[in-house]
Amino acid sequence: MSIRPTRRSLAFVLATVALAAPGLTGCGFDAATERPYTPATGANDVSGVVDVLGAVVVSSASGSGTFVSTLANNDQQESQTFSTLTGAELTVSEFDPIEIPRGGAVDLADDGGVQISGDFAAGNFVSLDIGFDSGERVTMQVPVVPNSGTYEGLDGVPSDLETADETTE
Repeated sequence: MSIRPTRRSLAFVLATVALAAPGLTGCGFDAATERPYTPATGANDVSGVVDVLGAVVVSSASGSGTFVSTLANNDQQESQTFSTLTGAELTVSEFDPIEIPRGGAVDLADDGGVQISGDFAAGNFVSLDIGFDSGERVTMQVPVVPNSGTYEGLDGVPSDLETADETTE
């Protein structure tokens, strides 16, 4: 006696494979749901000992702005120090090095950020090189955002809305 598949069993197997195929095609090692994604305006870099999170340049007027970011030190043994900020064709104001405690974080917006100037405006991106005393360097494309909404007041200059409110009072 030979075992020969019937048309009905063959149709059942083909239907099962057809229904399972869409579910199996989503499997893999680099699925989009497995990659980090932060839906926010600022740029992030988590490639080094210090994570640069939510980096933006807040600008009240074309050509000037304030670099702000959260710097998170992943080293549980030693503190890190943010010491340099440079960019092609940018002028960066002097700032005191900022120590990031071991396993801690520093929000540059709390201390007023770092003033920069150059040929940029809100809506642009600027290339910044962020350096630490340990020798670690991070180069990032950082968005320039207007001094309004979430970022209002972070450029150290009143936004247009605040200026308009003061003149109408």
